[in-house]
Amino acid sequence: MLTQGGSQFVTPLTLQALSGQPVHTDLFSLTAEQEMGHIALSRSADLIVVCPASANLLARMAGGLADDLASTVLLATDTPVMVAPGMNVRMWDHPATQANIQTLRQRGVTFLGPVAGEMACGEYGPGRMVEPADVRDAVLAFFRQQSRQVGPLAGKTCLVTAGPTHEPLDPVRYLANRSSGKQGYALAEALADLGAKVTLISGPTALRPPPGVAVSFCETAREMRDLALKARAKYVV
Repeated sequence: MLTQGGSQFVTPLTLQALSGQPVHTDLFSLTAEQEMGHIALSRSADLIVVCPASANLLARMAGGLADDLASTVLLATDTPVMVAPGMNVRMWDHPATQANIQTLRQRGVTFLGPVAGEMACGEYGPGRMVEPADVRDAVLAFFRQQSRQVGPLAGKTCLVTAGPTHEPLDPVRYLANRSSGKQGYALAEALADLGAKVTLISGPTALRPPPGVAVSFCETAREMRDLALKARAKYVV
């Protein structure tokens, strides 16, 4: 779904071309409303993500308004909802916005951020939307949590080690190997996708931790060994 405000930044045609999916914008689409399209949309989703969520949309959600397609679907749905707020710091800090946030949290809405950072308006502070990759990770973690109930490895616990180790020679130099950690990270992610509860013990890498995977970081081979030996009794793989 694309709101009227969102269409000021990206057109429905562009979003449809990039996603390969139909883009819904109009509450009163004659074609969709033959089957009560706004109700069908609210029922068909396993998860609804509002990104970005403006102060205006949060207020309408908290107040139960249903004056466009997005707010109507949000009011009609009984599926989990995640929001990624993005707004000016003064709008985020306003008592009305904070009251709306509290109301939505009490109703079970999950908030992703916001974070402190530089705004498009040039100001700095909380209200900046989290990075798109963080939203993606939260969505993947949500569905991995669901798969742990029904996946082929549901109920299994897995321990994975990955990445290089650094053995210090002095305060400046160290010995290392060329491991990137990519294979171990990919293996941990695949196990999580199959429903396993995964812990990843990682040496120093530049990789992003897989969503839904617990990660313990270490520096030396001894530290990696000690973490693995300490944890092995709790894991079957």
